[in-house]
Amino acid sequence: MRFRDRADAGRVLAARLTHLRDSRPVVVGLPRGGVPVAAEIAEALGAELDIVLVRKIGAPDRAELAVGAVGEDGVTVRNDMVLRDLGLSWPDLREQVERERAEIRRRAVSLRPGGPRPSLRGRTVIVVDDGIATGATVVAALRVLRGLGAGRIVLAVPVAPAESLAALSPLADEVVCPVTPLRFSSVGEWFEDFTQVPEREVRHLLAASTVD
Repeated sequence: MRFRDRADAGRVLAARLTHLRDSRPVVVGLPRGGVPVAAEIAEALGAELDIVLVRKIGAPDRAELAVGAVGEDGVTVRNDMVLRDLGLSWPDLREQVERERAEIRRRAVSLRPGGPRPSLRGRTVIVVDDGIATGATVVAALRVLRGLGAGRIVLAVPVAPAESLAALSPLADEVVCPVTPLRFSSVGEWFEDFTQVPEREVRHLLAASTVD
């Protein structure tokens, strides 16, 4: 299965999440690419739409290789095995970590201008991204949401390698992922249109979201 675009992926996921409609879930997307997927799910379930801000920390000279991630509320996730293999320690990445934390603060202001977060305490939260590679940013997102008091967390992504899902499954109460390829090189290969999502589209989707 390949998806036409992120909206198509969201509709596919929404069809697998209808059992959650009566639990009044909050759908939380990872900006930027996860938000168009999340918006389709929120619309189908009549749910609130929000975001959770996390940023990957890439290896020096290999930005695509995640050695960890940082998130809202001071959350830090380190991949100690990768750090060890690269001969790095977390303090070696201090400048990059500070840059990404500054970007999180900037996005919080840009994407939530004056709007409070929906309360997550005790609620079902559906965490959505447009796909998973290593999963470092998703781990950070799950930790942020647990810290905010989410009662039940459902991780919903259109595509991810099986080994990444296996590592993430203990951190969520339910995982929904329709495509788990044996050979995986990137999330984008599973989409016909994987155009970068601009911030203005994220703002528009958040502003346009309504709850029945």
